[in-house]
Amino acid sequence: MQEFRVAKGDAVFREGDDGDRLYVVSDGKIKLTHAAPDGRETLLAVMGPGDMFGELSLFDPGPRTATASAVVDTVLLGLNHQSLRAWLTGRPEVAEALLRALAQRLRRTNETLADLVFSDVPGRVAKALLDLGERFGETRPDGLFVEHDLTQEELAQLVGASRETVNKALADFVARGWIKLESRSVTITDVERLDRRSR
Repeated sequence: MQEFRVAKGDAVFREGDDGDRLYVVSDGKIKLTHAAPDGRETLLAVMGPGDMFGELSLFDPGPRTATASAVVDTVLLGLNHQSLRAWLTGRPEVAEALLRALAQRLRRTNETLADLVFSDVPGRVAKALLDLGERFGETRPDGLFVEHDLTQEELAQLVGASRETVNKALADFVARGWIKLESRSVTITDVERLDRRSR
């Protein structure tokens, strides 16, 4: 695997680019975004250490379906199509791990679609905060500290709602004492109640 260093804000690849490499986040965070025909951008996912992305093009050749860019300074490991095929030969456990990662991604996509249909915005915000907490959180005396590094607009894109509606939900959670907001981070002070709200 080859190491790549990506500065905050720089793109690893852009939607429409040819894809011939998968990446694993070694350190940092990557966001995957999709641009609508009218120019609006949607945040599809945030990837952290251990997460893989860009793998679809290895199995289904075609242009990239999203743009990947660094949320913070990030270190990636990359493997091209030819090297991956050689690496998988004789290593069924690696192929199985790759399939498991793809299945988990598909499961998350299905859950996100169901949430968009069946959950209200505050429920989706609660679920997004808990997911970010599970992946990037650090337990502290006052709660689960989550340095998500997202702007309010990006958080709104992640839950598929307007920034104003997401801000109302966040303000409500603060008023109830479930979270404390800081710049690009949040402390979840009542995980149990936030979890109940996410259902």
